[in-house]
Amino acid sequence: MKALVVYDSAYGNTRSVAEAIASSLEGLQASSVPVGDFKPGALAAGDLLVVGSPVNGWRPTPKITALLSALGDGSLKGVNAAAFDTRVRMFIHGDAAKKITHALKAGGADIIAEPMPFYVKGSEGPLRDGEIEKAGGWARTLLTSLRS
Repeated sequence: MKALVVYDSAYGNTRSVAEAIASSLEGLQASSVPVGDFKPGALAAGDLLVVGSPVNGWRPTPKITALLSALGDGSLKGVNAAAFDTRVRMFIHGDAAKKITHALKAGGADIIAEPMPFYVKGSEGPLRDGEIEKAGGWARTLLTSLRS
């Protein structure tokens, strides 16, 4: 079984989270992949697809949105999936991870975890203290979900 952590990143924060998730998926052939390099045909039933995006205008980035639209034809049937986003901690903010989760489910994926936010300082980051460790912990919960 393999795992692909597909991401778009404006300032490197989402990339850092994606890399932390991929490196924590022990026992899987896991890698982080920029959205422009992702090949949907690389996934098979039983694989894990994790998609991450910064919140961009209250939603995922246009590149992630385009990818999800292309996967909306049921091509993710049998693929396990989860989503995350990077965002600023504010009273009101967008929720890209929830929108990604809905799109993955519409594409036929089996959602194995609730969407996960990771927080940055200011609009460009860096990530808040503890967020990389949080990414590793979340990755381990994904592994637990896959094995149960």
